[in-house]
Amino acid sequence: MIRVALFLIVVGALSLGVAWIADRPGDVVITWQGLRVETSLMVLGTALLAAMVLLGIVWSVIRAIVKSPFALSRMLRRRRGLRAYEAISNGLIAVGAGDLAAARKHAAEVSRIAPGEPLALLLGAQSAQLAGDRETAERVFRAMASRVDTKPLGLHGLFVEARRRNDLASARAYAEEAARTAPGLGWAGRAVLEFRCVAGDWAGALLALERNMANLAKASYQRQRAVLLTARALALEETDRDSAKAFVLEAQKLAPALVPAATLAARLLAEAGQLRKASRIIDKAWRANPHPELAQTYSELRSGDSARDRLKRLEALAKKVPGHVEGALAIARAALNAQEFDKARAVLAPYLQAPTKRIALLMAELERAEKNDVGRAREWVSRALHAAPDPAWTADGHVSDRWLPASPVTGRLDALEWRVPLTGSLNAPVIEPEPPAVAAAPVEIAAEPQATKEPAKESEPVKAVEAAPPPPAGRTQARLEPKPEPIIPLVHAPDDPGPDAFEERDAPAEPESGWRKIFG
Repeated sequence: MIRVALFLIVVGALSLGVAWIADRPGDVVITWQGLRVETSLMVLGTALLAAMVLLGIVWSVIRAIVKSPFALSRMLRRRRGLRAYEAISNGLIAVGAGDLAAARKHAAEVSRIAPGEPLALLLGAQSAQLAGDRETAERVFRAMASRVDTKPLGLHGLFVEARRRNDLASARAYAEEAARTAPGLGWAGRAVLEFRCVAGDWAGALLALERNMANLAKASYQRQRAVLLTARALALEETDRDSAKAFVLEAQKLAPALVPAATLAARLLAEAGQLRKASRIIDKAWRANPHPELAQTYSELRSGDSARDRLKRLEALAKKVPGHVEGALAIARAALNAQEFDKARAVLAPYLQAPTKRIALLMAELERAEKNDVGRAREWVSRALHAAPDPAWTADGHVSDRWLPASPVTGRLDALEWRVPLTGSLNAPVIEPEPPAVAAAPVEIAAEPQATKEPAKESEPVKAVEAAPPPPAGRTQARLEPKPEPIIPLVHAPDDPGPDAFEERDAPAEPESGWRKIFG
């Protein structure tokens, strides 16, 4: 509405101006080299306007003729950019679909139309990966790593290829370089952190964690920092107890439920005579995560306590989380040491219907200590071989007898969990039955008893595994194949530049050589 009003105002003003000139006629005389021209003012104005229009048309024609080489060159570049964009898009789709022939076709077309483009290099590298040509893929990734705009992407590809051929030294070098080049890369920060954890470089791992802090949630960052501080404190426990104490106290504040941090902090505080603070740390960790190491540390805080005093303190600790099996085991162990056998039997009674290995071995020890009943003790040891396993520190299929800050298999930080480890064989599930209507038989995984004359130690896991029964007739049993390597290892592809990217990148700032630009 405002534009319409402005248009009407301008038209009205022009009309008024023309009417004003028409109401005031006048003559114009032009004398030039003996030539005299007389005309009216309106005719002169009309002639000047027509001359200006004609001059504009002539200038436009001349300008179009002069710039026609550049316009044609721009049109050709635009067409080439559209073709390259379509070829890159179709090629990446073919790579994702696993169509090797189409991926190679589009990669060859892109390399002919737009060689050296970032997405063209990416398509060539992934086509080579799809074909299993690792040398070509690595060569393309090296070319990408040598350029400023594609260096992070090239380093990521080189890192993945180095991990695939199990060249951990090269993989670490690529990850370190990527972290220095672009500190915001999450994969590089995680890889550097894992490599330094595997090497035991806890100070360097803390620095890597600080650089990668922007890619982590606050809770995850605090947990990982607490784990690294605990690992550094454990490494310094024997040489520099003051620094170890400072590190582990900071770790305990960041993660109060972290069992290794709580136990180490409580021990160091007890050595310094700060028993009340040590007890509070154990109490807070026990409420969040009852653990046998917490119970043992809590019972040993006061070195001069008798066995009955330790029993009373553990009973008070177990009441903080009533009904938990770790509390019952801690009380039973303390009662056995205090020779209060009835109390030990009473706390273990609710768990004797389906005892775990630790409960069965503790009952065997109780039978020997109370009644010297070797027969009943051997019976409980035999039941321990059949019993369900107890929780242990485990990660990535590895079971450790002590806590570790990182997985010994993959180097993943804070990977170990206190849980029942997986047992049994995983090679027997039926993948596809022959008749569709017949269901696959379930696979039972159990522990095989081992004959022994001596009681097994409490910390030894049950290693024998019973083989799964063969599948019934008419059913097909297939082995689990290893998981294939990913075709597209890069997590984040670069942003799609669109069809106009090639035109904008190739267009010169100033026209240089006229028609020669077409053939260039």
